[in-house]
Amino acid sequence: MESLIPVINKLQDVFNTVGQETIHLPQIVVVGSQSSGKSSVLESLVGRDFLPRGTGIVTRRPLVLQLVHLSKDNHEDRYQDGTKQKERKRIDAEEWGQFLHTKSKIYTDFAEIKAEIQNETDRMSGTNKGICYDPINLKIFSPKVVSLTLVDLPGMTKVPVGDQPVDIETQIRDMCLQYISNPNAIILSVTAANTDMATSESLKLAKEVDPDGRRTLAVVTKLDLMDAGTDAMDVLAGRVIPVKLGIIGVVNRSQQDIHEEKDINESMKAEAAFLQKKYPSIANRNGTPYLAKTLNRLLMHHIRDCLPDLKTRVNILAAQFQSLLNSYGEVVEDKSALLLQIITKFASSYCSTIEGTARDIQTTELCGGARICYIFHETFGKTLNSIDPLGGLTQLDILTAIRNATGTRPALFVPEVSFELLVKRQIRRLLEPSLRCVELVHEELQRIIQHCGTQIPSYGGQTQEMMRFPKLNEKIVDVMTSLLRKRLPVTNEMVENIVAIELAYINTKHPDFAEASLMHRTLVENNVGDLSKDSSGRNFVQEERDVRALPSGPQSENVNGGSWKISNWVRGGKVESMAPEFSPQHTGSAPGSPATRGVPGKGVNLLPEVPTQTPVRKLSQREQRDCDVIERLIKSYFLIVRKNIQDSVPKSVMHFLVNNVKDNLQSELVSQLYKKEQIDRLLEESEHIAARRKEAQEMLKALNQAGQIISEIRETHLW
Repeated sequence: MESLIPVINKLQDVFNTVGQETIHLPQIVVVGSQSSGKSSVLESLVGRDFLPRGTGIVTRRPLVLQLVHLSKDNHEDRYQDGTKQKERKRIDAEEWGQFLHTKSKIYTDFAEIKAEIQNETDRMSGTNKGICYDPINLKIFSPKVVSLTLVDLPGMTKVPVGDQPVDIETQIRDMCLQYISNPNAIILSVTAANTDMATSESLKLAKEVDPDGRRTLAVVTKLDLMDAGTDAMDVLAGRVIPVKLGIIGVVNRSQQDIHEEKDINESMKAEAAFLQKKYPSIANRNGTPYLAKTLNRLLMHHIRDCLPDLKTRVNILAAQFQSLLNSYGEVVEDKSALLLQIITKFASSYCSTIEGTARDIQTTELCGGARICYIFHETFGKTLNSIDPLGGLTQLDILTAIRNATGTRPALFVPEVSFELLVKRQIRRLLEPSLRCVELVHEELQRIIQHCGTQIPSYGGQTQEMMRFPKLNEKIVDVMTSLLRKRLPVTNEMVENIVAIELAYINTKHPDFAEASLMHRTLVENNVGDLSKDSSGRNFVQEERDVRALPSGPQSENVNGGSWKISNWVRGGKVESMAPEFSPQHTGSAPGSPATRGVPGKGVNLLPEVPTQTPVRKLSQREQRDCDVIERLIKSYFLIVRKNIQDSVPKSVMHFLVNNVKDNLQSELVSQLYKKEQIDRLLEESEHIAARRKEAQEMLKALNQAGQIISEIRETHLW
């Protein structure tokens, strides 16, 4: 079981090389108030004076201390690491230290170790009592130590000094909690004997994260500094505050001993003598040697309990980093084949996104082909349906069009030219939403390029190579954008032609327009009847037909039995003129002018001022009926055209834009990208990806080593 601690030390070394902090290794975390004697306890465990000492806060960075017991027959640990056996150098010193941040440098003088700790602390924390969360990693090899892994933390304080922030108490407390919250950590709570145990900040903090006390061990320091007539017997026996793993008392070196550089071995002898004299009944269960053995035993048992979970955690992380490494791809050997593979993958991903056959179907938003379908049938379709067939067209516009279509001749019937003129005006309103439909589809096709190229998860099936080779990604985007840009004018032209075709020929013989044609014929017949009526509503044409059917004579009976005279409406064989009479006050002509010539006694202006617009007035019954009929004809034909465009525009967009891009994108990419002179440039790997791959490789190597170490221990049936 003694080999378990070296296993953890090896694991610590493995994870230190890659800066891995997600795996919590079993270790002993030392916490206590400022000047409670933590550093003295650690120096006693090592048996050497190697920690910076002084008044106030001295430990200002976490110190991860690995103690490696070096037996006489241990030859492996006496060699520095080297890539080859002949490059490894033997270390002949009995004891030495090694820092992680100084790589392979060996420190055989512990005064140099102390100086390096001080310098590294000042480098990161400043020279005026500031603290830093980054740990210092130190490994000490010695035949005088037991194998342990300890973490020395800054002492908890209340009042900031120097350039310490006002919340220094909270910062140190949070730092201590960060380490002791590790479920695989044993908490070594240090309290000075000359203070009240019930006010111990370290025990209070330990109880927050370890309420059952399963991993808390208490150490009472400075037993020799208690007031005369008092002792720590009740405290050490656990009668004041019980601690499940026990309470161990030690005697520290005094400040005078430190100044005089008193040997630690002599101090430990003095400690043993003091315990035998002051606490003879429990002397064998206290003191620094007993503390070291207890910590070693607790740590080994704790490691034994933690290794199964640690093995599981290592395996999980190894699988995650293997997957991450796979995503970064292997080193490129055949660049030509890889380029073709990337182009094929991109083209396949792009097409499958449009067709809806991608592996990862998005459930949070419409994308690709689904969005294009939505544009066709929801956005474009609803926009067309919202267009009023008569929008922007007033009855005055219709009446003006009818009059303009007749020219100089009064209209006997509603002219078809006016209908054609007005319906074309309404059809032109369908062009703008049709072109907007093309624009929206083009934007979505461009959006698919960006998503497929930048690995956005909403578009499944992307290739990681697009992130790995940024220049290739940029070039693919340029080629695809250019291809879409070329197809856009062609598609717009086709859509414009669709509308132009509808404007070119107004097909009044369209099968769906038959009802409107029938209504138009009815209107013509009604107009014939209207033109033969006088102001009183009498139909002269019909009456003339009736008269011709009567017997000759001055009088005849009509079908209603009444009698009337032909002379009432026929004078000298001519129909009375129904032209309106103009009074002088309605004219602007002077008497005797050409306009009034030939009209004796009256000044009639036959050329009144011609209005540029029809004045606003109430329409006559006939005018109202003409406008209604034109409106119905326009609406009927507009709906036919709108239906045609609603069907033809999406088909044209699919043929000229979407399908054309799908069919030609791979060949376009190959012709533009697969060129010998630019393959190397396109497949230049991103520096970021290369660095991440290296990190993943190192981490995977470390995890595999850790798993192998744990497996070897498991094979020895140590748990």
